[in-house]
Amino acid sequence: MLNKEKKFADMTSLEKARNVAGWLDDKQGERITVINVSGLSSVTDMIVVVSARGVKHAQALATHILDKAAENNLEFLSMEGHKTGEWVLVDLNDVLVHVFLDELREFYNIEGMWAEAPRVELEA
Repeated sequence: MLNKEKKFADMTSLEKARNVAGWLDDKQGERITVINVSGLSSVTDMIVVVSARGVKHAQALATHILDKAAENNLEFLSMEGHKTGEWVLVDLNDVLVHVFLDELREFYNIEGMWAEAPRVELEA
């Protein structure tokens, strides 16, 4: 009998999004919002939006997510925008993370696009 090991950690999208929010908080990410789009999006279940104080901070937040995802055996599909650091998108399959400089966060208004989606309460 073949021993089939699980490739990735067994974690719900909600647990994963909450973990990501905690990791962002650990690195002083600002205005962290988690949006449950599971019934509304065919692409992902949860969206995490965070503001960075600057380009280097945005890059550091994105890198920290990747490091913690690897450490916790979470699926990572891709990352866009890390080089410029103004808007970094980290795709963890069922959780999409948007790391924004504040002015771009307001401009793209991801939260407004998903206004009908419920917000996830995060621990203070």
